[in-house]
Amino acid sequence: MKVILNKDLATLGEEGDVKDVAKGYARNYLFPRGIALPYTPGTVKIFESRREEIDKRKEQKRQDSLGLKERLEILELAITMPAGANGKLYGAVTSQTIADELSKHGFQIERKRIELASSGLKSVGKYKAVIKLYENQSAEVQINIIAQEVKVETPQAAARPARRRREESTARTETEPVNPVEAAADTTASGETGEAVSDNGAVSGGEALGENPLAE
Repeated sequence: MKVILNKDLATLGEEGDVKDVAKGYARNYLFPRGIALPYTPGTVKIFESRREEIDKRKEQKRQDSLGLKERLEILELAITMPAGANGKLYGAVTSQTIADELSKHGFQIERKRIELASSGLKSVGKYKAVIKLYENQSAEVQINIIAQEVKVETPQAAARPARRRREESTARTETEPVNPVEAAADTTASGETGEAVSDNGAVSGGEALGENPLAE
């Protein structure tokens, strides 16, 4: 059925446009929300009386779009992505990636308005993205994809920290001072087991550490 748009709708058209749509879409969605009105002699007359007002709004949109085009075309987006030594990205820069980057610069651009030469940019380098604006206007944005080097750790490199920790642990053990109390306790424990360490470092067997001067 034929309708006249009462409001702008990105997927359909602008205020004052005459469109053919499915009856169910009109009755269940457009009419209840006031987005469109049935195309009748009465509604046509209403919109004709509003034509000047509608045309002024459209002209303002054209001027706003031209200003946006100028600001976008002086911009260069630098996007850093993980990449291999050959410049191939681990992933891809998509229209959503660019929309996210543009939002960081204060531009709210819908992903579907951004066109790339392919479905995704997969190598480092400089590219252009085309952004659809109002009516037939568009802007070209410079894209510079920079490689973020990804370091791959070899097994030898991974083993070095563990080896270094073992060496440091050994060095600490060798240089730690001997606690006299602990040393005496160790000597007593050795005597109880039937072994004693003499002054010259020799180990002797027996239950006593020396002769008893009272025993004859």
